[in-house]
Amino acid sequence: MIELSVSRHSIAIDIPESERALMNDAAGLFGDDAFDREPRQIVPGVVHVPGWLPLDHQRWLVGQWDHWGRGPIPPHSPLIHGHPMSVRMTSLGWHWDSAGLQPQAREFGGASPLPVPDWLIRWGRRALADAYPRDQAPDWPGLNEDELTAWAATYTPDVALINYYEPSASMGMHQDKDELSSEPVVSVSVGDTALFRVGNPQTKNKPFRDVRLASGDLIVFGGPSRYMFHGVPKILPETAPPDGPVKHGRFNMTLRMTGRTS
Repeated sequence: MIELSVSRHSIAIDIPESERALMNDAAGLFGDDAFDREPRQIVPGVVHVPGWLPLDHQRWLVGQWDHWGRGPIPPHSPLIHGHPMSVRMTSLGWHWDSAGLQPQAREFGGASPLPVPDWLIRWGRRALADAYPRDQAPDWPGLNEDELTAWAATYTPDVALINYYEPSASMGMHQDKDELSSEPVVSVSVGDTALFRVGNPQTKNKPFRDVRLASGDLIVFGGPSRYMFHGVPKILPETAPPDGPVKHGRFNMTLRMTGRTS
């Protein structure tokens, strides 16, 4: 039973439990931040830059993903505890499986991933420079313009993980901790909007915040949030741009520095 107040009167409405759950879910999906499309710090170290990648760049990038998927490591669903993930993954630089980052893909005959191209490294550097100006990232890294430019120029990601999410796919809370380097993770999305859960470094549970990542959005996490738990509890179907390159589901690419040589 839900009680609504209309003027000075109260009206009791009997709403089924299933519909109440849907209303609660919708309240989470359409909170105030659903309409906030300005770059902003979510928590210290985590910055969301909406619309970072223009549509023409999204189209070109999806073409590159298609090309990489025809390479030595095709899109596949890695096994976690013997069960396939709901996403399909390919990678550059290093291969990922349930044991972590590997130089070769054992499940594909020991194939080595394609290297991370120079242009993608430059994109990663641009992402850091665009995410961390002090006025939109006041807590970390706290660099002035010249310092930020110099620091971003040292960012050299040597692994890119590309995931495709069907509209029904999700990803549980986890930490990106296979790398020896603690440099930030750069993530860009194309296609349907994803609900991205920004957690904390200590636990998979609360506190966390949900952020909508739309097509072209950038999110970067580093510093005090580099090892935060994070996940994708849901994809919001039919939210991709009508003139975008991905009509159903979501592509996501993360760049990282492994700090490893073998």
